[in-house]
Amino acid sequence: MNTSDSADFAGYGEYGEFAPLADGFGDPTDPGNRPARLAVGVVGTGRVGPALGAALQLAGHTVVAASGVSATSRRRAESLLPGVRIVTPPQVLAAADLVLLTVPDDALADLVAGLAATGAVRPGQLVVHTSGAHGVGILEPATRAGALPLALHPAMTFTGTSVDLDRLAGCPFGVTAPEELRPVAEALVVEMGGEPEWVPEDVRPLYHTALAHGANHLVTLVAQAMDLLRTAGVAEPGRMLGPLLGAALDNSLRSGDAALTGPVARGDAGTVRRHLAQLSTVSPDIPAAYRAMARATAQRALANGTIDEASATALLDVLNEETH
Repeated sequence: MNTSDSADFAGYGEYGEFAPLADGFGDPTDPGNRPARLAVGVVGTGRVGPALGAALQLAGHTVVAASGVSATSRRRAESLLPGVRIVTPPQVLAAADLVLLTVPDDALADLVAGLAATGAVRPGQLVVHTSGAHGVGILEPATRAGALPLALHPAMTFTGTSVDLDRLAGCPFGVTAPEELRPVAEALVVEMGGEPEWVPEDVRPLYHTALAHGANHLVTLVAQAMDLLRTAGVAEPGRMLGPLLGAALDNSLRSGDAALTGPVARGDAGTVRRHLAQLSTVSPDIPAAYRAMARATAQRALANGTIDEASATALLDVLNEETH
């Protein structure tokens, strides 16, 4: 925790008005450890907020209020948090001991600053955001007002339905908090069914980059492969890809680069050339993605000894053809 964080907590004891509750969290992995029940508010009823609110409610807390703008978000809140009051963000904070800020990354800073400026934040109030890209620094305006800042990011994709509650079981959460509040943060994650993974403040952007690169680009890659299979006449591309991609993912998570198979791993430059020729006839955008991924794959294969220098050079020569 930096000196500005320490100053923010000055005057409130080690944990401020939250001290009795914080001291009671203890070991978050102890199933007998039951933190005090909290009144929970959700600001932003997109796909994430209602699911986390519902998970906390299952753990014995009470969701007392939520805010949402669109009709879709309000319906989502009604589905996952039946009976919850839909009010303004300041009204959510007025009712809650723990506030979940589940808004888009780029909206978070302005939201926190606005809530702090209007006096909506109370000393001792837990203010939690779920952005993977930010640590607790972005909550500084609320922290100056006496709030207790936590960054709890579920490393999971959400649907906005009850399916998400099952997916939270064992879900890793990237946890960032002042050191004094680490037991609080980790206990809340465990209560939601997740597994806390500590992420220091200064590497939070890198942590989020890794997750987005893996998950978001995987969706694009799979969608492109499905498009190509449909063009090839496969009626159910997902059914064909499912077992293959499932095995590839499992193997790569277990073995890393050693799981690599296919023409690049074999140094088959001729096959890669034929792939590119096929792609040029059916898609305007996939060839660039194929080249980029094949280059990265060739470089990693060379680095781990899967292919030799000559094979890597031949592959890269093919991948650099027709790029201008």
